[in-house]
Amino acid sequence: QVQLVESGGGLVQTGGSLRLTCAASGGTFSNYLLAWFRQAPGKERQFVAAVPRGGPNTYYTDSVKGRFTISRDNAKNTLYLQMNSLKLEDTAVYYCAADREAFANAWLGPGDFESWGQGTQVTVSS
Repeated sequence: QVQLVESGGGLVQTGGSLRLTCAASGGTFSNYLLAWFRQAPGKERQFVAAVPRGGPNTYYTDSVKGRFTISRDNAKNTLYLQMNSLKLEDTAVYYCAADREAFANAWLGPGDFESWGQGTQVTVSS
């Protein structure tokens, strides 16, 4: 299984931007469906965005459409999440996830993924 390490979280004011990075090792990166999830205190882990193994399509939960952009660089074994126009409700721990069998769609859940990073905290303040 691939190992995943997130970075790039931090404290930002509403309306600001952050770019999260997920570095992968130990697997054939291009074989994996990749996604970002987030988990706020007291809430379940929530799907944010996914990018397939190939092709141009990406998938987002409705609350981040138009503000977040997921991308991958297979040459660098890296997944990204560009987050713009951040809102208070975006505050959460953000996790990257990978799976060799699942297919990209907008209804993925945590159970669809075999590999997870440790998470990175994103805090949006007013």
